[in-house]
Amino acid sequence: MKITGVAALFGLVALGVAVMIALSSLPGYEEMRASPNGQMVRVLSRDGSVIASVGPSYGEWLSHDEIPPVMIDAMVAVEDRRFYGHPGVDPIGIARAAWVNFSRGGNYQGASTITQQLARNIFLTNARKFARKFREVILAMAMERKFSKEQILELYLNRVYFGGGAYGIDAASRRFFGHSATRLSLEEAAIIAGLVKAPSRYAPSADPEAARGRAQVVIRLMKETGKISAATANMADPRNAKIAPQPRQNSVRYFTDWALAQLDEYVGDTSQPLNVTTTLDLGMQKAADEAIDRFTPRGAQGALVAMSNDGAVRAMVGGKDYVTSIYNRATQAQRQPGSAFKLFVYLAALEDGATPDDLVVDQPITIDGWTPRNYSRGHMGEVTLRQAFAFSLNTVAAKLGQYVGYGRVADMARRFGITTPVNTHPSMVLGTSDVRLIDMTRAFASVANGGGAAVPYGISRITTGAGEVLYERTPAEPRVLVAPWVAASMTDLLKAAVETGTGRAAQIGRPLAGKTGTTSSNRDGWFLGFTGNLTAGVWMGRDDARPVAGLQGGRAPATAFAAFMRQATSDIPVSELTTSFDLPGNQMEPDDEVYGIIENGVSTGQLVDPDGMPIDGSQRMEDQPVDPRLDQQWLDRVLSDQYQPARPTQ
Repeated sequence: MKITGVAALFGLVALGVAVMIALSSLPGYEEMRASPNGQMVRVLSRDGSVIASVGPSYGEWLSHDEIPPVMIDAMVAVEDRRFYGHPGVDPIGIARAAWVNFSRGGNYQGASTITQQLARNIFLTNARKFARKFREVILAMAMERKFSKEQILELYLNRVYFGGGAYGIDAASRRFFGHSATRLSLEEAAIIAGLVKAPSRYAPSADPEAARGRAQVVIRLMKETGKISAATANMADPRNAKIAPQPRQNSVRYFTDWALAQLDEYVGDTSQPLNVTTTLDLGMQKAADEAIDRFTPRGAQGALVAMSNDGAVRAMVGGKDYVTSIYNRATQAQRQPGSAFKLFVYLAALEDGATPDDLVVDQPITIDGWTPRNYSRGHMGEVTLRQAFAFSLNTVAAKLGQYVGYGRVADMARRFGITTPVNTHPSMVLGTSDVRLIDMTRAFASVANGGGAAVPYGISRITTGAGEVLYERTPAEPRVLVAPWVAASMTDLLKAAVETGTGRAAQIGRPLAGKTGTTSSNRDGWFLGFTGNLTAGVWMGRDDARPVAGLQGGRAPATAFAAFMRQATSDIPVSELTTSFDLPGNQMEPDDEVYGIIENGVSTGQLVDPDGMPIDGSQRMEDQPVDPRLDQQWLDRVLSDQYQPARPTQ
């Protein structure tokens, strides 16, 4: 008996020494109030609506006097009913938990006090080890000696995790109810207090009914501990607590993942809470989701990117379901574009002096052993370039590529923002190089922009939680990719493709320009186009690149594009597309040996070689005089680092 008493006395002394040592090393109250590590980023749409919250959220710090008493009472009732009477640990609670766990043969009940939870939250981990539990007890007892009960409650209620990324009652209140914690009702306070036990299980955003059911338990405990009367408890109904609608993470995460990856470029390394205003338009995003979900063939994936003429991304869908696949097919997937790549072939030809009304012969052609065939397997004979583009004639594209030079076509693609390698084999004119949807959409937006570069961006403004502006986008310095008349002529061709050619399914009842793309065996389907100040690109196909029955650019992708555009442009005034441009006076007479025979100031509409013979696809650009209007040094200068000449690949 004496030995037992001595051992107990020794243990108490050792405990006291340990508590005093811990007490001397505890930080001050103001240090404890400092925000813990971890950055919270709120992502806003262009109209200021919160579309996603990334990282831990800490809300506003509320002093003990600012916290509603009903919130304090609910938390004490459910987590530590003897909080005001124990020294940091609750012997009665420990004995009760031990008996319950012993009788049931498992770990069914804990006995951690609010002070212990706070100590664990700030200083320790959740590892279920005796050493960790012992340190937790020592720290809790030290904290009780250093801080008042009110200070401990203030720290706890502002630091504990309530699920959904929310730390502290203010963050939880704003996330789940849409308002500050200073306005919490009894029912709302009961829901929040009930979350500590199992934040993921009882989160209102995940299971509102489970959260309300747990709140009923909290209200009962508040009645049992005398915090509320029986009458108040009977009148309380957690169903009266209106859960704030949560952002559709599945709808926007492809975009937010892409946009937030650029944060370091704008604000560098910072742990401050940030508000990031983006270019995303929620209405257009909804339309994009619906279009991809509705029209993508079964078993296939779909992606869509929409941007304004300056590159502001208004909508992005990287797949049919973010939850099952976070792979962003709009920004990461590299797929063959098929005939959509002809944009660069015709841009090179137009820059070389061709016009939409120039004539060329659609006939069989073989280049270095390669014989391209039209989709119809037939030939139309003499056609204008406008007709050849509208009907996506492969033989004509092959002739144009051979004439202007494959390296020049590759350089045009690179100039317009294609960041993936571009081969220079003859078949490259039909889109055999892999590209990204966002890059192709950017290229079409640059045409819509009159030949000025459209550089995709998703962030327009960044501020701290306190409102300090860290970044605000200013208009980028204009970069000219092609002359305005080249862009206007290209728009003419793209408009014809929609009005009379392969893109007719994309018509939306207003001026529209665009191009289809289909790869061999229907592995990929594309449609890209623009109207007014909005450009969109759609891709569909399987991730494993297997054929998809009936998938053609002029079918499902064009239909999805039209469905999106009808909704996205419903509030945008109708505007005509620029399909012609008056040349300056000193450029009205191009070299007739290169660009065609000029009679009375009007082109005869026939592409000719230096000897005045019609182009039949047998000549190569390398043998032709250089276009006097193409100043490569000028292009390099205005494009700066944006332009990198393409290198031939084997």
